[in-house]
Amino acid sequence: MPLTFDDLLARARALPRGGRRAILGIAGSPGAGKTTLAECLVRELNGTGEPWVAHVPMDGFHLADAELDRLGRRDRKGAPDTFDAAGYAALLRRLREEAPGGGAGPSDGGEAVGDTVYAPGFERVLEQPIAGAVPVPPSARLVVTEGNYLLLGCGAWERVRSGLDEVWFCELPEPERIRRLVARHERFGKSHADAVAWVLGSDQRNADLVAATRARADLVVPEGAMPVTRS
Repeated sequence: MPLTFDDLLARARALPRGGRRAILGIAGSPGAGKTTLAECLVRELNGTGEPWVAHVPMDGFHLADAELDRLGRRDRKGAPDTFDAAGYAALLRRLREEAPGGGAGPSDGGEAVGDTVYAPGFERVLEQPIAGAVPVPPSARLVVTEGNYLLLGCGAWERVRSGLDEVWFCELPEPERIRRLVARHERFGKSHADAVAWVLGSDQRNADLVAATRARADLVVPEGAMPVTRS
């Protein structure tokens, strides 16, 4: 039987066990649908009751443009060394350590205690990280995080992988992935020519690196199991 979005919901719902918070990672190349999948999972799992699932994108750990200029990496923005991977790994550890001992989401109604953890967000129009933009309340028994490099096996990225209960890999046919990525860059202000040049240059180098990590995923999510996107 082909994998479906309902199968993904059931698998994600079962991750928190024994009163502990679970962290699900969603990896994939730029434009593969990671954010769309994460947002749909969070929305469907939370339903209309008290939210018990939080979404923490990796993009908040982009280095600011001023720092990229200082390091001489501005023209490679989006590459692994243009993120604060150690900071991201530390946040995942904190999310795990500060999880409350009681309650576990939809099936057991224990009272959530503890502090809200704040993660950085990313402003797409400005293309800059924003500190303290993403709250993770103590009631969150599942955290869904997504980004390109969750499965990299080098440096601080290795600590990222070890901080995740599962990592799913979004796989999209290359022509569709490139089409969506060009459309995204255009939507946020690039001309068509500039968007194509960036996608086939810097983005493609990053995509090739990410594709090589596919085998480390716990689950490969094909196009047919992903929510429909209009991009």
